[in-house]
Amino acid sequence: MPESLQLDPAPSVSPWRPLRIGLFRNLLIADLVSDIGTFMQTVGAAWLMTTLTNSSLYIALIQTASALPFFLLALPAGSIGDIFDRRKLILSTELWMLAIAVVVTVVTFTGTMTPWLLLLLTLALSLGDAIESPTWRAIFPELVRKEDLTPALALNGIEFNLARAVGPGLAGLIIAAVGVATAFLLNALSFLGVILVIFTWKRPTRTSKVPAETFGGASAAAIRYVRYSPGIRTLLLRSGIVIFFASSFWALLPTVAKELSGSALAYGFLLGFFGVGAVLGAVVLQRVSSKLSTETVLSAATAMFGAILLTTATLHNLALLCFLMLLGGASWTVFMSLFNTMVQNLAPDWVRARVLAAYLFVFQGSVAIGSALWGLAAEHTDARVALFVSGIGIGASLLLQLSFRLPTTAVDLSTWNHWGKPSMFEDQANDLGPVLVTVKYVVDPAKAPDFLNAIYRYQRIRRRDGATRWGIFFDTESPNTYLETFLVDSWLEHQRQHDRFTVADRELEQGVLSYTAERTTVKHYISAKRTMHS
Repeated sequence: MPESLQLDPAPSVSPWRPLRIGLFRNLLIADLVSDIGTFMQTVGAAWLMTTLTNSSLYIALIQTASALPFFLLALPAGSIGDIFDRRKLILSTELWMLAIAVVVTVVTFTGTMTPWLLLLLTLALSLGDAIESPTWRAIFPELVRKEDLTPALALNGIEFNLARAVGPGLAGLIIAAVGVATAFLLNALSFLGVILVIFTWKRPTRTSKVPAETFGGASAAAIRYVRYSPGIRTLLLRSGIVIFFASSFWALLPTVAKELSGSALAYGFLLGFFGVGAVLGAVVLQRVSSKLSTETVLSAATAMFGAILLTTATLHNLALLCFLMLLGGASWTVFMSLFNTMVQNLAPDWVRARVLAAYLFVFQGSVAIGSALWGLAAEHTDARVALFVSGIGIGASLLLQLSFRLPTTAVDLSTWNHWGKPSMFEDQANDLGPVLVTVKYVVDPAKAPDFLNAIYRYQRIRRRDGATRWGIFFDTESPNTYLETFLVDSWLEHQRQHDRFTVADRELEQGVLSYTAERTTVKHYISAKRTMHS
């Protein structure tokens, strides 16, 4: 694995080319409006809580309520997104969020909102987003061609950060002028565009040679895939720690803004400048990603965000803080874009929604736990003290690169099903199992140590793609003969295992086969159940 990673977007692909695709363009515009509404909702909820209570913990719990559903439901949501029709799933969740947004608006207009009810409704609104998010991210490869995926993801990031730039400031103006309930109403209306685009999307029917996975099987496959993918595990660890410390910013900024000014405009302006910086950060990332290693870019962005936390904790000048928010937004966009792009590129299509769900599980879990802990710390000390400590912590996270280098994403994850189709003496055997697969290797004795090293590395592929047990044995009567064995839950799951092998795995398999002196022999055995006689 290389020491550093270069993100090399193809120079011949225009960053604006995906906009030529009508469906992608319409969905991007509708999502921009919806995200602006979401940021208005976020600002409104946080500011409304500051008017309902002076408790820093309650204010920070708004972020926990927003993130907790992702922490609890991300993995099941990813499985659902890979099993069921993604169009229908997105449409259903958008309708759910519209309904909850209407309830929030009505309760606020009638003046019956309480701190606990606000937390509950925020939780319910986030529930729909949590179920939708893995599927939303997974549909991009369906909307654009493979060569347009990177610029499409970049455009999606620009759209999100543009909404971050516009939404908070607009929310601050609306709240100050006509009240928070109007901001909630506009958020409810913002869902209509996405609902219309998704409703009119004629998604092609996708067929598979094997039946769809069950919910339980899909969830187990997701956990297994992440467990035996070292690159994904490293990415989850790095992102989770960074986001844990960064969550203090979102949890405690409303408290700091209220100290600086009693108006919602201060909070709106701080987030507005942060959003402008986020857009600038997306532009900067496009320029530097092909010149510097990902590790270098990520470290610089993380260090800068740590500095922003420290300055937010110590400065009392609103104008200066607004300026510094430009740098904070830029650094936030850089490391978030890097994490998002890498996790997209590390997952093949069959498990992409589930891997994205695992990423959201770690990300939102870090936000939920971090927000609650930083809010609790602020309650017992001070918001600025908590921000200062988190700034030190995110700076210390830079040491992770010494032991946990970022994985390379320059891999081909397209399917490479080169194995012969396993034969069966009878039909309708999909549910039979477990299946024992044996592979016989005849190895040059002089190369046996190298073969064993290679086959033990190869076991990760077997386990990642479906094997529940694995082993390698040598023949007592023929020491140069080795038998690899692994168990798969069912005949159907073994068929899926064939379709999960990728081009990127080929090098590792060829390394194993390079030590063999004869062609391998593969056998399949199905667990024999005892017949009960009366």
